[in-house]
Amino acid sequence: MTARLPDVAREERAAIPLPLDWVGMSGIAVPLRLDAGLQVAASAAISVDLPDPRAKGIHMSRLYRLLDDFAAHRILSPQALSQLLQQAVESHADCGSRAARVALDFALPLRRPALVTPGLAGWKHYPVRLHAELRDAAVRLQLTVRVEYSSTCPCSAALSRQALRYAFAGDFADAPAVARDAVLDWLAARASLATPHSQRSQAALSIGLAGHADHLPLRALIDTAEQALGTPVQTAVKRADEQAFALSNGANLMYVEDAARRLRLALEAGFGPCSVQVEHFESLHAHDATAAASTPGWRPLP
Repeated sequence: MTARLPDVAREERAAIPLPLDWVGMSGIAVPLRLDAGLQVAASAAISVDLPDPRAKGIHMSRLYRLLDDFAAHRILSPQALSQLLQQAVESHADCGSRAARVALDFALPLRRPALVTPGLAGWKHYPVRLHAELRDAAVRLQLTVRVEYSSTCPCSAALSRQALRYAFAGDFADAPAVARDAVLDWLAARASLATPHSQRSQAALSIGLAGHADHLPLRALIDTAEQALGTPVQTAVKRADEQAFALSNGANLMYVEDAARRLRLALEAGFGPCSVQVEHFESLHAHDATAAASTPGWRPLP
C-alpha cells in the first residue's frame, strides 16, 4: 500500500466544538530507573489539555514515545519529570496545548533488618505515587508513599490492665502480703488473661517537591514516618524480634488520631507542607477507623 494514510486527528474538526481539560492515556507499562541503579515496574498516565474547541484530538503516539524515551534514558527525579512535561506541551503546540500532567505508580522494594537479631532481614514493598503537573508555566509535583504499621488501642490497653489488677486482687484477697516469687509466678501464668487489641494499619503520606530537585526523598520519607510511629510492620522475625515488636507496641499505644498527629508533625519538620491519611483496620470492630491531617493551605493534586 503506497497511498497516504489518513490523519483524522489533524485533518478533521470536532463535530461538537468544546475544549477539553485533559486528553491522554493511562495504564501504560513502563520500567522506571531510580537512584542506585534500581529499576521498578510502573504504571503511568500522561495527558495534555486540548483548549482548541475545534481540534478533533491530540497525538497520543507522541506522548507515548516521549514517555518511552524518558523511561529508557532518564533516572526518575522531579527535574526529569518537569522536563518531560515541557516536552509533552511542546509536542502538541499544533493543538494549542498549554498544560500537561503525568502520574506514576510503582512499588519501592526496601530491605529492612529485623529489630534485634543480627544479620536477619527481609523485603518490604512500599506503594508510591508520583504526580506532576505543568500549568501556566509552573510545575507542581506531589509524592505519596504508603507505609504499614501496627496500632494498639490505648483504651483496650487500659481495660486490660484493669482486668489484670482485679484478677490479681481476687487471687490474693486473703494475703496481707505477697512474696516476690509468688507475684512473678502469677504474672507468668495469668498476665495475658486480657490483652489489648491491635491491628495492621496504613498511612498515606503526601509531600510537595520542587521541580528543580535532582532526587526523590523516598527512603527519607519512609524512615521519617516509621520512626514517628515506632511500630512498622516487620519482615523476617525470630522470637526475640517478636518480643521486641510487642514492646514497641506497648510503648506506642495510639488511636488513629494519635497516628495522624504524629505523622503530620514529623513530616512538616522534615519536608514542609504535607498531607496525611491514616486507616486502622480494626480487629475489634467490623469497620475501620480513619483520620486525616494536612498543613493549612495544602493543595492536593487530583
